[in-house]
Amino acid sequence: MIIFIIGIIVFLGSHSVRIFADPWRTRMIHQLGEKKWKGLYSLFSLFGFILLIIGYSQARQNTILIWQPPIFMTHLAVLLNLFTFILLASSAPNNNAIRLKLKHPMILGVKVWALAHLLANGSLIDLILFGSFLIWAVLDFRSARNRPNSSNETPVISLKATLIAIFFGIAVWLAFIFGLHQWLIGVAPLAAMSH
Repeated sequence: MIIFIIGIIVFLGSHSVRIFADPWRTRMIHQLGEKKWKGLYSLFSLFGFILLIIGYSQARQNTILIWQPPIFMTHLAVLLNLFTFILLASSAPNNNAIRLKLKHPMILGVKVWALAHLLANGSLIDLILFGSFLIWAVLDFRSARNRPNSSNETPVISLKATLIAIFFGIAVWLAFIFGLHQWLIGVAPLAAMSH
């Protein structure tokens, strides 16, 4: 559990610099240069992510069940994750309608992903993991909306880019449902829906 908690702190902490210390981040970029800053930031994030994965896989072996979600919550979680993948796919390119309308679809995708998993999982380790990500996403979304827009030009909406983002999101969602989630996480969503 300690490795897991450290992993969450390091990973989400590195992704929270713009929320809580944006002026410090700007100073560090000026001192180190953008490439060096991005390199250090990426290494720190990767280190946290590795600890998070290792810690989560260890901690969930002996976790405490807080509540048993009803089966319909699993069905709802699977459906919500369709929107998660569409939102994540809509984070690029910047001329798709979803990104232009919502501004920060990736952060919204993390919100929906965390909420969906909170609904379908009732163990202590899952509540800590997905609850932490949900709180982070709420704070990051608020922070991102308050930042000034770096570009003065608004791209023209591309129907092609929008459809590509939607279809790509659906394709990845289907891949996760039909095997990728089980391969990566060890849980088969379709099997969980039938219990």
